[in-house]
Amino acid sequence: MAAVTTPPAPGASAISGLGRALVQNGKLRLDQADSIAKSATASGASFVDQLLASKLMTSRELALEAAQIFGLPLIDLSAYDPGLMQVEAIDKKLIQSLRVIGLHKRGNKLTVGVSDPTNFQAIDQIKFQTQMLVEPVVVEHDKLISLTDKLAQTEESKLNELAGVELNLDFADADAPATAESTAEIDDAPIVRFLQKVLMDAINDGASDIHFEPYEKFYRIRFRVDGVLREIAQPPIAIKDKLSSRIKVISRLDISEKRVPQDGRMKLVLSKVRAIDFRVSTLPTLFGEKIVMRILDPSQAKLGIDALGYEPEQKETLLSCIERPYGMVLVTGPTGSGKTVSLYTCLNILNQPGINISTAEDPAEIQLAGINQVNVNDKAGLTFAAALKSFLRQDPDIIMVGEIRDLETADIAIKAAQTGHMVFSTLHTNDGPTTLTRLMNMGVPTFNIASSVILITAQRLARRLCSCKEPANMPDHALLEAGFQDDDLDGTWQPFKPVGCERCKGSGYKGRVGIYQVMPITEAMQRIILDGGNAIAIAEQAKREGVADLRRSGLIKVMHGATSLEEVVAVTNQ
Repeated sequence: MAAVTTPPAPGASAISGLGRALVQNGKLRLDQADSIAKSATASGASFVDQLLASKLMTSRELALEAAQIFGLPLIDLSAYDPGLMQVEAIDKKLIQSLRVIGLHKRGNKLTVGVSDPTNFQAIDQIKFQTQMLVEPVVVEHDKLISLTDKLAQTEESKLNELAGVELNLDFADADAPATAESTAEIDDAPIVRFLQKVLMDAINDGASDIHFEPYEKFYRIRFRVDGVLREIAQPPIAIKDKLSSRIKVISRLDISEKRVPQDGRMKLVLSKVRAIDFRVSTLPTLFGEKIVMRILDPSQAKLGIDALGYEPEQKETLLSCIERPYGMVLVTGPTGSGKTVSLYTCLNILNQPGINISTAEDPAEIQLAGINQVNVNDKAGLTFAAALKSFLRQDPDIIMVGEIRDLETADIAIKAAQTGHMVFSTLHTNDGPTTLTRLMNMGVPTFNIASSVILITAQRLARRLCSCKEPANMPDHALLEAGFQDDDLDGTWQPFKPVGCERCKGSGYKGRVGIYQVMPITEAMQRIILDGGNAIAIAEQAKREGVADLRRSGLIKVMHGATSLEEVVAVTNQ
């Protein structure tokens, strides 16, 4: 560090530290360094910030010069394993104010990354706070700023930020008055902060559900991410009652009632333009109340049809059917297969100022402006059938029924489709052909089915392979057994397998992709229905007409590299 002790050039006494060293080594002119130093003082910024803003040096050039001038090692933060960094060694407030980062600790010695090695005041503060010997190394300033900004999003800062987030409660079914005892029970700041952190972590991880599960000797929290549950925390079992009460209070549920299941809803406002709804369900178990919160993100309904995973011909068939003036479109699949998102994507496409759209749901999961949404309430007599009857007196163009559960609802929906309305609904069946036989079994006359249903879409959600995927070597006989045809094995595509990385948290999958069977009801199928044909006959006719079943659609996704063969076999087990 001899360069620092060299007598300064005339007039350079106002410049010290890194600026003076750069002037002495011919990297800056005296007037440039003086101007930068004065600007930094006036703006309250550091000399390094002002120097880089002046464009006289890049962050990389400055780091190289500082390392050479002061004889210090130069560390590339982008190549440094974040898991090895000693983030906890230095107080988080000092990391932000001093712009430093702990990199390595050995014994009583802490290696610290800095962009200005002459900031001795910062080094002294770290020594005092850590009570350790501090060895500075040079890092690039832009990478250091980026890293420290990321570290600012720590648990504590998230909780502090969320403390000011407004929780708007828009569901009031069991609005019980809070007693003094109950108020004291849930008025616990750590519980509030912990719950807020769990909610934000779930949103950031892309979870669809949060499970709070009490057991005899432990309490666990799990997220369902990409259709798979994974444990994320085991908080102390002592907080289970307080946490349950807190959730019930913000969901407008009766906190004194712990013997029967309850359903509620809450809204978390993240910003002026984004809010997340949660559907809350409580269930009494042997060791306390299990609570499941379904995360309802309205932005999912606005992704657009291209993001859902339809093949081009499937997309074309679907769009041509939903734009017809009347008829019934049915979406089928098990719980959690994305039926609601598919329906709302279609409604979003049709949502125009000149069209009247009404929906009856149990409950309305996604709120869309311009659509008249009704929550059914069986206790009050507002059933799907009752809502449908009311819709027909409301001058509708398009009607969406959350689910066809009984003959009365099916009958009204079919009559609406036959009298100039477009009707959307869902059924819980395995595929397209069995949906038609399910309607028959419910008692719907075959001629009504044949004359009203115009399209059935069956769907599943498969986990999408992460970018860390690798080619999988699979013998031809294994591919043929899975359902591929001889013509598919032409060597123009390669199956992939999951690997696991930090981005996908080791699972090998990130996000999900839809697998669809889009089956239009043709005249040939109508004749089979009128003749009382079964699902097998309908499926054979669909195959003759080129309709890909769920397994075939999944295999196409494998050929495109979107998912793995194992995942397709798991979700389309036929």
